[in-house]
Amino acid sequence: MEDALGDGQASRLRTPARGGRLSRSAEFDRVYRHGRSTANKYLVLYTFPNPDADRPRVGLSVSRKVGGAIERNRVKRLLREAFSHAERDLTPGHDLVVVARPPARELAEREGLAGLQASLGELLVKSGLLGAPASDESAAPQGRVSA
Repeated sequence: MEDALGDGQASRLRTPARGGRLSRSAEFDRVYRHGRSTANKYLVLYTFPNPDADRPRVGLSVSRKVGGAIERNRVKRLLREAFSHAERDLTPGHDLVVVARPPARELAEREGLAGLQASLGELLVKSGLLGAPASDESAAPQGRVSA
């Protein structure tokens, strides 16, 4: 017996656990109203510090402008997967809301998980929650000398 559930599915689950998600309307509102936002063509990322959280929590918003139920659910599934890949490298203690813009559907169809990972990763770096690539970080501090 390899998995705890005994049904062979435990190893396939990659989405954040319930504790890693925003679920209440008030939690979303707090992040929207008091948080900071960064955006690109496909996604908008809202971030708000939450010192009580021991790890980042994410909420997803995918409106009907993105497509029908099947398309929206696919985008949400891929965004959860992209977040789960980035989660271990994120700064703890933040609540995040990811809003999918209508072009996110085309990105998901065209590039799948890799496209949404790249788009989400770009926003996480812009927001300062995810470090930039090592080559960029190592060059900047060496060039500055304090007097």
